[in-house]
Amino acid sequence: MRRISLLTIFLTIGFLAGLVLTGRMRGADESGAAPARSIQSSTARPAAPTAVTSGMPDLTGVAQRAVSSVTNISSSQPVRMQRSPFASDPFFRYFFGEDDPFGYRERRALSLGSGVVVSSDGYLLTNNHVVGDAGSDVSVVLGDKREVPAKVVGVDEWTDIAVLKIAAHDLPTLPWGDSSKLKVAEWVLAIGNPFQLNQTVTLGIVSATGRSLGGALATYEDFIQTDAAINPGNSGGALINARGELIGINTAIYSESGGYQGIGFAVPSNLARHVMDDLVKYGQVRRGTIPGIRIEPLTSQDAARLGAPNTRGTLVYEMDRRSEAYGAGLRPGDIIVSFNDTAIDDSFQFLRLLSDTKIGSTVSLGVLRDGRRTTIKVPVEQATGRRRR
Repeated sequence: MRRISLLTIFLTIGFLAGLVLTGRMRGADESGAAPARSIQSSTARPAAPTAVTSGMPDLTGVAQRAVSSVTNISSSQPVRMQRSPFASDPFFRYFFGEDDPFGYRERRALSLGSGVVVSSDGYLLTNNHVVGDAGSDVSVVLGDKREVPAKVVGVDEWTDIAVLKIAAHDLPTLPWGDSSKLKVAEWVLAIGNPFQLNQTVTLGIVSATGRSLGGALATYEDFIQTDAAINPGNSGGALINARGELIGINTAIYSESGGYQGIGFAVPSNLARHVMDDLVKYGQVRRGTIPGIRIEPLTSQDAARLGAPNTRGTLVYEMDRRSEAYGAGLRPGDIIVSFNDTAIDDSFQFLRLLSDTKIGSTVSLGVLRDGRRTTIKVPVEQATGRRRR
């Protein structure tokens, strides 16, 4: 019994001692943590809102105002089809050639795209390839779902721009923006009708300006490059800036797969506006040209053969001996390296400068011939273009 009593006393003492130690430790922990919490709450700054740190603009109001000015455009044109089921067979074509003994039939080919209302009295801008060839029937679906027929005022194949006119008034329009003031990485919206979805809006930035693709899209190339999604059906739609101004007409994409890959191109608004003004006033775009010459890109082989230090410039490939340029001293094999004191990088820059030159004026061409530099003055005349249809 004595042993049991002693064991009970020791266990009780140990239990009480443990309670005392645990209480002291808890008190120490609480007394150390409280000041830390007090200091943290008094010195911490509130986190910035997510909307501010993300850097994304709020363009909802801009988009809402702009979509009503972007239209759907459809055009249909007659296409002659061979009736024979063997028309594509090589053996059949060997005997009959292009003539089908079974005759021909006609069907309507449909083209879909977008357009932009640029005047309240019914003028629209779109792409030439959306409108199609002469004889096409063109109709426009407005933002309020009205479908109206459209007249083709004129087209410009050089820039892939077409001007339409509809019988309507008090239409919502997009204000013109100054495309020359665009900066790389500026926010833009592409609005159009991809895949026949009405007035779809995509967001991106300006990737580059003054882009030329070697004549792949048009003769006169001065494109805005953007990563805003431009898909089939967006052609002819609007590219607008963060202020809701029209700064480009969506034209094409670069793609190896046929789908969107983040590289789209738009005709700058300043160029589109100039083309529109000429088509409305004259029925064609008045451009400068030097008659009787044919130019080609300057290759490294040409440069080495002609004694040029590099491939900057454009090559006079052929000439008409009866032309005024030939009489002024320009010759085949000359390399044009400057245009009125502006250095020429390639053929497309030369064509842009020439087409923008005042008709009837005289330009000074810096020419490299046999490795020696000379200056030749030639007159600029009006280029012939496609007239009002």
